[in-house]
This record gives sequence, structure tokens and C-alpha cells, in this order.
Amino acid sequence: MISKPLRIGMVCPYGWDVPGGVQMHIRELAEHFIELGHYVSVISPVSDEELITDSWLVNAGRPVPIPFNGSVARVLFGPIAASRVRQWIAQGDFDVLHMHEPGIPSISFLACWAAEGAMVGTFHASTPKMRAISSVGPLIEPMIEKLSARIAVSEMAQATLNNLYGTEAVVIPNGINYSRFNAGVASRVREAGTPFRIGFLGRFEEGRKGLPLLLEALPKILKAIPTLELIVAGPGDPERVIPKLDPQVVRQITFLGRLSELEKVKFFSELDLYIAPNTGGESFGIILAEAMASGTPVVASDIQAFVDLLTEGDSGVNFISEDPNDLAKKVIELNRNPNRLRQLSENGLVSAIRFDWGSVATQIMSVYEVAMTGQGKIAVGSENASYKKGRSR
Repeated sequence: MISKPLRIGMVCPYGWDVPGGVQMHIRELAEHFIELGHYVSVISPVSDEELITDSWLVNAGRPVPIPFNGSVARVLFGPIAASRVRQWIAQGDFDVLHMHEPGIPSISFLACWAAEGAMVGTFHASTPKMRAISSVGPLIEPMIEKLSARIAVSEMAQATLNNLYGTEAVVIPNGINYSRFNAGVASRVREAGTPFRIGFLGRFEEGRKGLPLLLEALPKILKAIPTLELIVAGPGDPERVIPKLDPQVVRQITFLGRLSELEKVKFFSELDLYIAPNTGGESFGIILAEAMASGTPVVASDIQAFVDLLTEGDSGVNFISEDPNDLAKKVIELNRNPNRLRQLSENGLVSAIRFDWGSVATQIMSVYEVAMTGQGKIAVGSENASYKKGRSR
């Protein structure tokens, strides 16, 4: 059992100032460990140096966009980034190094290549094929083998890791600040005559997040629930969406733009139903967990990650993925069944507790302890030595 404060280095592969589940996971995990008295330093690509407001965040350089997992990932790779990562490792005096997504061309991969010692990798993505790794594919497997311990955020992410690299990982889900989202649950009272509010949160110009599907279902939903309101939150330009819609439908939609964490709590607390119409590329569903912790029932597509998340504890309803008619049907049915809505809300509150950082971070710390067994401080090794060490295992 670890009894002393640790020096923890975390590596974020994606642009820090672009909203994303991996970035939020790393931020909240770092803040949790700092609150517990540990020293944490996070290195990440950052587009704008002026946006760095945390003393524990180190800028590795400006990221570049690459296609990844049905989306566009902003990552950093190359000799200059490698030099910055090696310098950060050399100066960090870390007890453990925690890389996220070390299996893609990113600074996490570079850190794994450069370092020796107790190293943990967390794998978030779930996809059978990753075109982004093709250029450095032969180098990745030995780097994965070099890790002291591996974490997958879901069974799907673990299956991807096994399929791509033939290795296993302990499954530890993404974490949420349960108390933050749960704080307003007691005051949730739906007054008679108020509109039935459904919500969507995500990069709504990114097709796989599913907003076009929800908008396709909306006219049918409005026909059955004329007073319904759709609240859309997240980065994107509404003017690229609105011209394609019937003006009468547009009147029932509110675009909030990007939300702060406190605004996100308020967003969930004002919804009667959260809609997750994602079409694929998800390995977990952190927003679903946050909605559940807020007492907001969820309707989500039946992609495997969402089925796994909602089925345990009967915490939501799934519709047939990419089927706007089935989505409309499920929303209308729940609107007509307040008892079912209430039961889903109660079930979600109970189910979401398992994602609280108090539990998740404890599990991660246990992995750190295993990784550090027999290891000294993290050191910068020679690149050739790192490669040979990985291949020999």
C-alpha cells in the first residue's frame, strides 16, 4: 500500500484546449491526485500558450490534426516533440509515468519510447482499425509491451487492445465528479405545463456524435409532443445547421455553445431526457455517466459501449443506432410514461456512483503500486535500449 506522496507524470496525447473525454479524464484525475497530496505534472499539446491556466500543465507544442477513429484528433509527433518530452521526463523525477493512448503517433508514444521505469498506459479508443498508426505500426507493439501495467476504460477498449497488440489490460472506467452533478438532484421538480426538454451535448458538427440523426427524428417527436424543446450544447456553428431545418422546428431548438463544467451541471439539471445519438467510435460514454449522476434519464443509440453502460442497473433506454424513427418512438414513449422516467432517473443515480473519482482513482492508484514494484525512479533511456527492451518481452 502506497503511504507517501508520489511524483506522477501524465501524458495527454490530444490538444489540451480542444474539448474531449480523454482531456477531461486526465484533468480531473490530476486534480484529484493533487488534492490527495501527490505531485502531478501533465504534458500535452496546446494550441494557444495563453490558454494554460494550470501550474501543473506543460506545453509540448502545437498539435496538428489527423484523421482518427472516425473523427479528427489533434496530436503532436516528431523530433522536436520527442526532445521536449525527454526533457520533461528528465526534469520530473517521477515515481510513475502514466501515458494515455500510447498506441497512436503522439507524445504518449514518444514518452513510452524515451522512458524507463514504472510506466502505465491507459487505452481509451475502441476501433478494429486505426489508420493513424499505420506509419509507425511496427514500432508500436514493443512500446506496448514495455509498459509496466495497462488500463482499458471499457471491455470494448480492452478488446481493441487485445486485437491490435495481443495483450490484456485491467478495466477501469472513466471517472466523474459524482457529487458535482448530483448536487442539484434534490431540487429537481418538473412543474405542470412546462415544456418537455431533451438535450444533446457534443461537437455537433462531427457526424458520429449524431446530431443530424436527432434533428431528423425531431419533426416526428414534435408532432407527438408539440411543446418539446431541444437544447443543443457544445462547440460548433449553428448557422451550418439551422438553414437545413424547417423554421417551425428551429423555433423549438436552443443552441448554447460550449459549456463550462458548472454550466454543464445546470444543463443536465434542466433536462427531462438526455439524448446520445452517437453512431460509433465510442468506447465508454462519459457524458451518459454525467447525465445519470444528475438524475437525468438517458436515451442512447445501441452501440455496444452505450448498451454496456446503461444495461447495468437499467439506467437508460437504447434505440436502434442510426434509426431516427426508433429514436423518435423511444422519446415519445418515455414522455407518455412518467413513472418509467422516474425509475430510470433513480436507477441512473445509483449506477453512476461506481464512476465517482473516489472509486476510480483508487483503482488507478492500485495499478500504479503494481507498476512501481521493483522499479526505481523514471529515467530517460536510450532509444535503442528502449526498443530492444520492448522486443525482448
